[in-house]
Amino acid sequence: MDREWVVEESVPIGTDARTVYAAVADPRRMGEWSPEVFAAWVRGRAIRPGTRFVGFNRISWRVWFTTCQVTVAVPGEAFAFRVTVFGIPTAIWGYRIEDIADDPSVPRTRLTEYWEDLRRGGRGAAFASLLGKVFTGVPAERRAAVNRAGMRATLDRIRAAIERA
Repeated sequence: MDREWVVEESVPIGTDARTVYAAVADPRRMGEWSPEVFAAWVRGRAIRPGTRFVGFNRISWRVWFTTCQVTVAVPGEAFAFRVTVFGIPTAIWGYRIEDIADDPSVPRTRLTEYWEDLRRGGRGAAFASLLGKVFTGVPAERRAAVNRAGMRATLDRIRAAIERA
């Protein structure tokens, strides 16, 4: 099977796009949703393009961190960030938010989470892949499948929390 470099998953949520954006555009909340991220330290208070943060992750007993920088922050539409490990580009993670309501009085939004693997032969790609396997226990060839499962869990948790509120 060919290696997947881009993965995305979507879920409909019964609320407006701005509410969905508010939930996903604050990295400090990612620990509530993600099965892998357990905390984030954000430099500064405002979340906007250029904001840097550190994500703390775990799979089983393995714990590691990533350095991230917000690249897109458009309220009600999109949020994305670039991930590096020891300065080596590793991935882009993001969310697209679309109003899909048929009836304007009943808000409905599609939330799409996506991931793009940046370890494609550029500077340090092989080293970043090796570090990924050592720290996470997941070889680069399986990372897309692990992320797809994590995205499904994350999106389900976001939907449940927003619709419960």
